[in-house]
Amino acid sequence: MVATKSLQVYVVCGALTVILAGCGYQFRVEGTGPTIGGASDAGNQATAPRMVIQFFENKSFEPNLEHKYTNYVRHEFSAGSGARIVPRLEDADLVLKGSILSVSIPTIAFSQSITLESRVTVTVTAKVEEARTGKVIWAQTATASSEFFVTNDLQFNRVLQTRAVEQAGRLIAEDLATQFLNHLERTQTRPSAGGPAPASASGSTDGPTRSSESGRNGPAAK
Repeated sequence: MVATKSLQVYVVCGALTVILAGCGYQFRVEGTGPTIGGASDAGNQATAPRMVIQFFENKSFEPNLEHKYTNYVRHEFSAGSGARIVPRLEDADLVLKGSILSVSIPTIAFSQSITLESRVTVTVTAKVEEARTGKVIWAQTATASSEFFVTNDLQFNRVLQTRAVEQAGRLIAEDLATQFLNHLERTQTRPSAGGPAPASASGSTDGPTRSSESGRNGPAAK
């Protein structure tokens, strides 16, 4: 009995298939189908300007910052600046150059015998030039601060200060990448009919000084 019912089901399904085919119904998937993540980003990267980021110049009294800050900027610009970072100058459309202007560590809280809290403030300037002509198309100055507590251990204080300087550098790199992305979006937007033309992509866009602050860097467990 079970075998008979199964045979009937197969016959009905086969009949429906023949009827649908005879009526001209076809089931077909066209196109490449859905893409899981990153399709639009890949397209944007293909048309993004190619940028090489040169090592920053360190004009401050804090040693060995140029390599760290250059790496921070390269990371942030690769992640979200609208430009495609390339390693060689001959492959680039744009060149980013930067300078660490100052690193200051004023006291913001103290007692009669010991400083309790300090703040690191770093100022960096950056500019982007056309690789072929050397014309400056964008420039920005950014300032960031990071606070840290001071202990009785001078060596540990130096570690905390170094962490604060690094945190300020990351904030500056993120801010510069965001500002350059905004610049690209403004200059690449086409004007509407009868509307004013946007600033030229090859024009200088010197922006105001940017300032960022982070939280405190408290002493970690030894």
